[in-house]
Amino acid sequence: MKKEMTLFYKVCLCLGLVAALGGFCCVQAQGRGPKFIVDPSWPQPLPHNWINGQVSGVCVDTQDNVFIVNRNDMTDKEAEIAQQAPPFIEFDPDGNVVNSFGDWKVVPNTTHACVIDYENNVWTAGNGDGIIQKYSYDGKLLMQIGKRGVVDTSDGTLKGRALNSSHTQFYMPADIAVDPVNGDVYVADGYGNSRVAVFDRSGKFLRQWGHQGTKEEADTGVGGAFMQVVHCVVIGNDSLAARV
Repeated sequence: MKKEMTLFYKVCLCLGLVAALGGFCCVQAQGRGPKFIVDPSWPQPLPHNWINGQVSGVCVDTQDNVFIVNRNDMTDKEAEIAQQAPPFIEFDPDGNVVNSFGDWKVVPNTTHACVIDYENNVWTAGNGDGIIQKYSYDGKLLMQIGKRGVVDTSDGTLKGRALNSSHTQFYMPADIAVDPVNGDVYVADGYGNSRVAVFDRSGKFLRQWGHQGTKEEADTGVGGAFMQVVHCVVIGNDSLAARV
C-alpha cells in the first residue's frame, strides 16, 4: 500500500483569506493558544486605482511578504470608478504593494489557491478550469499542466461527467503542494474530480489516489474513497501528503 494511503488525515486550518484584505496579528495569551486580531491598517491602499476581486488564495514567503490571488469579478459599479487589479499581488510585511503579475487571459479561469514552494516559485489552480500553473517569484509562467478551458470530463467541459483519471488535465483543481525533497507536485483535484494526482517536477504524471464515494466510505477511507470536494493538500514534516 502506498505511503499516502497510510497517513493520518489532518485538517487544514485556512485562516481568513484576507477576503476584505484585512491583516491579522497574533497575540499569545498566557496559558492559552494564540489569539488573532484584525489589523485594519493592513494592507496599504492599492495603487493605480485598483480594486481586487474575490481573494481566492493567500501565501507567505520566507521574508514575510504576502501574496494574494484574486479573481476577475469586479462589479459593474466598481468598474465605473476603478480598474481590476492584476491576478497576483505581492505585499511587503507593512502592507505596501511591491509587485504584481499575471494575465487574465492566461491564468486559470476562477483562480483558486496560492502556494509558494521551496524554490520560491508561486503556484495556483483554477476551480473553474482544468489546469494548474507555476510562476517564478517575479511572475514568469514556468509551467502549466493541462490546457486552459478543458477539463477531465466525458466531454471536456464543466458540464460533463467527471472521469477522475486524466494524466494531463484536472477537473476544477483546488490546491497544490510541492515536495521539497524531490519536487513532486501533489494536486487536490478537487471540486469536480475526487482525487489527489501526483506529478514529477517536470509535470509528468506519476500516480493518483482517491475517488468519490459515499459519506460512510469517505469517513473511513474505504477503498480510498473521498467526499467531493478534495479541497486541500499539504505535505507534513514526515514527507507524507494529507488531503482535506
